[in-house]
Amino acid sequence: MKQKLVAVMLTLAMTAALAACGSKAETPAEAPAETEAPAEAEAPEAEAPEAEAPTEGGADLSAMKFGFVVGSFEHTFYQLIGEGIETECKAQGLSDSQFSVLDASLDPVIATQKVETLTADGCNAIALACNDAAGVKPAIENADKDGVAMFTFDCTSESEAINCFVGTDNYQGGVLGGQELLRLSEEGDTVAIIGYPTASSCLDREKGAVDTVGDQRNLLSGYDYKGDANEAQKIMENILTTNPEVKAVFCVGDPAATGALASIKAAGSDCVIIGFDGNPEAKEAILDAENGKYWVSEVSQNPKEIGATIVREMISFMTDGTVTDKQIFIAPYIITAENAAE
Repeated sequence: MKQKLVAVMLTLAMTAALAACGSKAETPAEAPAETEAPAEAEAPEAEAPEAEAPTEGGADLSAMKFGFVVGSFEHTFYQLIGEGIETECKAQGLSDSQFSVLDASLDPVIATQKVETLTADGCNAIALACNDAAGVKPAIENADKDGVAMFTFDCTSESEAINCFVGTDNYQGGVLGGQELLRLSEEGDTVAIIGYPTASSCLDREKGAVDTVGDQRNLLSGYDYKGDANEAQKIMENILTTNPEVKAVFCVGDPAATGALASIKAAGSDCVIIGFDGNPEAKEAILDAENGKYWVSEVSQNPKEIGATIVREMISFMTDGTVTDKQIFIAPYIITAENAAE
């Protein structure tokens, strides 16, 4: 990847008429220093697990294009990530023609097509949400072979081609969800988790909750709502039919909480809900006089900050070869009726 990035960035630097960011490119007198570039370029790898530097002197941002593939704009969470991406791109001085934000519809085939489209459009760097990590791994590695710097946000991949990931600490978010399950129930009670195992972020949330609850409750888990509120509604209906005594359910995404809410109200159950995302709809439900009886707490993320942060890391990597870290986690927190209006 390093050799390909070096070639790409040298080409960009020539196109920009030697307008590179580093002072070493400004005067011929500094040219001999470039012969030392291999030694300097290796330094970040020796000091920390940072992504590889594209070139010593940096590159002209105005000659670059950036691409982003979000999970699905049908979900408020990804809409907010998209807003964060767009706002930060403009704050960094990128024109509308320099960045594109595309929708993968939570489908790895579509995500792959979007990555291929962005690559063909000449994007120098692409970031995507890997809702199906295994399904999009080939697309990531193919783009990397084509010289595109690859990044992930929200959900990541095990591919070594990833230069930086930005997202919520989802395991810790699951721990918070598990703590809420314990807080809202008593020893011997039945509690449940509605999961989404094909999304790495949601799998981490479920793991965190399962590890936290352990054998302290009768725990029902292993469900897959597939990112679909209607599917979550069906799952909750089945849980209430087979285990009407269930006291609390942790939903690994707000669409699952929305579906669970519909089933709980229809069944006349007193089961309470812990959601995950922190979307505006969740806060409204918690504060609502009726829905707040059921949807009582929420593990909240900061999607706009996730979007903004991945933009900053991509630009930093492409212009001077550095990222803050290979993995950047933004801490989740609990929302209840006491702070939902904040």
